Amino acid sequence: MSRPLAPAGFTGPAVAIASTRLRGTVAASLAIASLSLCLMVTLTVLSGKLGAGMPIPA
Repeated sequence: MSRPLAPAGFTGPAVAIASTRLRGTVAASLAIASLSLCLMVTLTVLSGKLGAGMPIPA
């Protein structure tokens, strides 16, 4: 059994697998998603603090 001459791994030339426009769209959607997640966490924490300060109705 003979071995190939080229070493194993990522030895070939780099090839673009996505267009610049697609990468920009993905980056923008990830940025929007992270901002909305931060907003949801902030609102959750603030509503918890607001609820903790209210008296329990009898």
